[in-house]
Amino acid sequence: MSPAITPFRVEVPEADLDDLRERLARTRWPEAETVDDWSQGMPLSYARELCEYWRTSYDWRAAEARLNAVPQFRTEIDGLSIHFLHARSPHPNAMPLLMSHGWPGSVVEFLDVIELLTDPADPADAFHVVCPSLPGFGFSGKPTDTGWTAERTADAWAALMARLGYERYAAHGVDWGSFITAIVGETDAEHLAGIYLAMPFARPPQEQVELSERDVAGLAALKEFQRNEGGYSAIQTTRPQTIGYGLTDSPAGQLAWMAEKYWAWSDHDGEPGKAIPRDRLLDAVSVGWFAATAASSARLYWESQNKMALAPVHVPTGVSIFPKDGRMPRPWIESRFTDLRSWKDHEYGGHFPALEQPEVLASELRAFFRPLR
Repeated sequence: MSPAITPFRVEVPEADLDDLRERLARTRWPEAETVDDWSQGMPLSYARELCEYWRTSYDWRAAEARLNAVPQFRTEIDGLSIHFLHARSPHPNAMPLLMSHGWPGSVVEFLDVIELLTDPADPADAFHVVCPSLPGFGFSGKPTDTGWTAERTADAWAALMARLGYERYAAHGVDWGSFITAIVGETDAEHLAGIYLAMPFARPPQEQVELSERDVAGLAALKEFQRNEGGYSAIQTTRPQTIGYGLTDSPAGQLAWMAEKYWAWSDHDGEPGKAIPRDRLLDAVSVGWFAATAASSARLYWESQNKMALAPVHVPTGVSIFPKDGRMPRPWIESRFTDLRSWKDHEYGGHFPALEQPEVLASELRAFFRPLR
């Protein structure tokens, strides 16, 4: 008998909201940066402004209501409580779609795209949407032992879809969700209609391949990312517990650690609110704060960063490449994803398509999976 699937609602106690506001009011601020840009991290003036808005104006209860408007559940898989959104389409022939987030995200990233997918203009394009919270993220359980790798998470996702009765489904992922979705493509291919990825990764093929100017520029950008943006990853890969103490105790620290990445990885002209509205940004930060997942979410890096096989994937695959996101050479991706049916280089956009361009993402998912139904 399968473990129970139980309804779940997000209900943060008022005392936790009071505690957040009190902690923000007592923040011990560092001195200002010595540059006039973001090259040393989030500027003090922006941090103070955003924390003050979080303390005095942001409405968590509105975010909570948005979450609770989507059916949510928990179920135990491989000894861990897994939280997930399960938005069934009103159209009975809808295709099941598994959507996986990454870091610093959570399922709140997908709230603006769910209805576009479950109830589109053409019922033939409808999806039943399943959005699980990664282990140690959001409202899923926090692993108490080692071994919750990206591969183990992919196995849990396949078990979840089977438990929900979906014998054939589609999958989409971003960031860690992209890695996990690709692994599902490796290990649960017999149940997959196809996968659609943002930020796909692959190793260089053994044979010599010709790279385009865009491919070469993408590799250079990844190298620059590691040099100038990779500090968070190095820390979370090596010392997730240590960074967790500060972020779990200080909401200003948690906000800066997460929001700096939303600024750096979204496509804007210097004002992050133009790409991701301030309230949507604080929705993500608030989930991390109230669920106290600074250490547990960072631990996925310790478990899996640079340790994945990146094995061949033979299911139908589509990819979207956004200019503010990582871009690996197309020949490398074609070598790993042997049935690559769609590749789109966008002129605009970043690492968080469901937040930055939900209409575009929904349109691409509908178009890619339409012939695979």
